[in-house]
Amino acid sequence: MTSGVDIVLRPANVGEAAVLTKLALRSKGYWGYGPAFLEACREELTLHPRELEARRVVVADSGGEPVGFYSLEGQPPEGELGHLFVEPSAIGHGIGGQLWVHMCDTARKLGFRQIRIESDPGARPFYESRGADLVGTVASTSVPGRELPLLRYLLPEDPPQ
Repeated sequence: MTSGVDIVLRPANVGEAAVLTKLALRSKGYWGYGPAFLEACREELTLHPRELEARRVVVADSGGEPVGFYSLEGQPPEGELGHLFVEPSAIGHGIGGQLWVHMCDTARKLGFRQIRIESDPGARPFYESRGADLVGTVASTSVPGRELPLLRYLLPEDPPQ
């Protein structure tokens, strides 16, 4: 993946659930987790075709191929960033930032005022660099005894310029 590649952000297609699930697992593996850990996370990271619209899944598409995606879940005024994953070869090319800005714009238009984020420890700096605040921890639903950073992002009324 090279910088300068055009990215189109679009709603996920029903037929992409399996492809996006595999992308999520590869992206999670970017943080150095082994096969057993990733298998433990599989259920939590699995997307089902019938859920894509309700979970507001948006795909970063490069030349017809998904290279990232997010989900914005819940009902205003408080939402949750259910997923934000980028293809490992595309990390560092601004796709995560594009997804973040799109998620924030979408959330604001829908009337959300804050976003809850249960983050992977490795992704925490990404969210904090965008203004999210650490507010505690939450138990992992995939790995017993593991704690995850819990962050909150307060959406500004006006988008940053």
